[in-house]
Amino acid sequence: MTDEFKLKALSIVLVLVGLTFLLGIWPLTQLWPSGWSWHAEGRSYYLEMIISIYAVLGIFLLIAARDPLAHRSLISFTIWSSVAHGGVMAIQSFDGEHNMGHLLGDVPALFIVAIVLAILTPAKQS
Repeated sequence: MTDEFKLKALSIVLVLVGLTFLLGIWPLTQLWPSGWSWHAEGRSYYLEMIISIYAVLGIFLLIAARDPLAHRSLISFTIWSSVAHGGVMAIQSFDGEHNMGHLLGDVPALFIVAIVLAILTPAKQS
């Protein structure tokens, strides 16, 4: 895989992840709550807060897609925060059968985002 191809693929992935973070998290929590939502019935302040954080990250990932090399630190943040968030959620998934759906939903989704971004992001050139 050439660096040029990786950079183009990275831009496409940043757009896809950015749009998903901006527009897709809330619908996923509504369509598949057991895999994407960490609350019981009714309104969840936590869900509203996490959706707002991911929406803002999504906007910045869309901006980064234009010039990924100039936004390496944001991409690194996305990689490592996805690993950390996914790791915490993976552990929490074992706290009751009602949380096990996350092991098929948001947990692997965050790890996939981290892995794909890590593979496609070129190392910093000295």
